[in-house]
Amino acid sequence: MDEADLAAVWLTLKLASTVTVLLLVAGTPIAWWLARTRSRLKPIVAATVALPLVLPPTVIGFYLLVALGPNGALGKLTSTLGLGLLPFTFAGLVVASVLYSMPFVVQPLQNAFEAVGERPLEVAATLRAGPWDTFWSVAVPLARPGFVTAAILGFAHTVGEFGVVLMIGGNIPDKTRVVSVQIYDHVEAVEYAQAHWLSGAMLAFSFIVLLTLYAFNPSSMKGRR
Repeated sequence: MDEADLAAVWLTLKLASTVTVLLLVAGTPIAWWLARTRSRLKPIVAATVALPLVLPPTVIGFYLLVALGPNGALGKLTSTLGLGLLPFTFAGLVVASVLYSMPFVVQPLQNAFEAVGERPLEVAATLRAGPWDTFWSVAVPLARPGFVTAAILGFAHTVGEFGVVLMIGGNIPDKTRVVSVQIYDHVEAVEYAQAHWLSGAMLAFSFIVLLTLYAFNPSSMKGRR
């Protein structure tokens, strides 16, 4: 690997780590609400979270590009807040990746919270534990395998992004060029040896992630099928 490859690997790891942390923070209350609510809005929220599973990445990237652009509502908001425009920046990649990888974090967490069941929560209530205390002392510890699965899947899915990354981030060295884009560059330049190195590493990484999940927590993958 040359310096450009290593820079792309570092940027990819930095992006995936940032997105995973943000998704665990933002996805946990969404998953808890989806697991517990009987609201009529549940199907709408669940469908919105799951949209990246069926939409082509370029569609998501296109609408994000419009929304975050100078004439988009989010673009005007970030400009007003002094953040500037996010397309073709690392911050823009983070925003796009959070939205694109959201179902890979929220759904395992939702499955884990649903598996907790009512009984432990009812017992906690009889001991006069408040909702906040019940959530952190009972629900979160019992749902720990779901958090592990969600973190691994969110990280791995972000590492493998291409369409959304290219649409919202472009191909700027040391700024938005991640591994998937670097492989594309090598293929376009007929540098197949370099493309093989990075592609082989991605293949091995993806296989190890799935093997780990199936070997140590096979039940966690039921919600993905």
